[in-house]
Amino acid sequence: MRSYQPDLTPPWKRSAPVPEVPAEPDLVVEEVASGFCGAVIRCEKTAQGPTVTLEDRFGKHRVFPMEPRGFLLEGKVVTLVRPAPGGPVRPARTASGSVAVPGARARVARAGRIYVEGRHDAELVERVWGDDLRIEGVVVEYLEGIDDLPAIVGEFGPGPDARLGVLVDHLVAGSKESRIAARVSDPHVLVVGHPYIDVWEAVKPSSVGIGAWPVVPRGQDWKTGVCRALGWPENTGAAWQHILSKVHSYKDLEPQLLGRVEELIDFVTAVPD
Repeated sequence: MRSYQPDLTPPWKRSAPVPEVPAEPDLVVEEVASGFCGAVIRCEKTAQGPTVTLEDRFGKHRVFPMEPRGFLLEGKVVTLVRPAPGGPVRPARTASGSVAVPGARARVARAGRIYVEGRHDAELVERVWGDDLRIEGVVVEYLEGIDDLPAIVGEFGPGPDARLGVLVDHLVAGSKESRIAARVSDPHVLVVGHPYIDVWEAVKPSSVGIGAWPVVPRGQDWKTGVCRALGWPENTGAAWQHILSKVHSYKDLEPQLLGRVEELIDFVTAVPD
């Protein structure tokens, strides 16, 4: 008969137990050693032991061994384990990847705003971040162009409790948009942008079912040129509805847009000093 062997390790040297958390799809964790943060894509059995694949906000995948105390969940150390078949369903997530808040009511609109260039930009932001924006009380409005941006900012009257964020298309060095943006210097205004000629390009080609967005010769209407190159009817409104219908979450968008929208939301909702 095997005799009882007491644990003689001093209490101060013992590792405190940590929770075991099933690695359900879409669970967002951080791997302790590397700091890589992402959502669970899948778990697999390997010769070296179980592994978990994480996808970060930019679509990059990394595989990690499911070692004890190997991950952080909401800042706390946990041990990931393979989910049991038919186990509990993880909380649903919004299209932006945030944890959904069932039954949450929209917050009263803040004084701060996010301005985007056009209606398509506004519809895309609503598609992916709409739930988050309603909870935060952030209103998104479109400007139909930014040629008069300095005057628009002045009319808005930004301040510590009314911050303004502006998302600009084609904000690259030397562009007309960059010159206009440079004329806005108010500390309560943040102007950021993506490199795409139009927000259509911020949707991943693979999500739309095309190999790449076509190059449209200068001097042509870009959206019409895209429709021609792809063999679509030259109805840009219908084309946009087709593109928008293919966007289901942040995973369908390019990182250059994702980061900028998140930056604007953080800026507008920041607590004044």
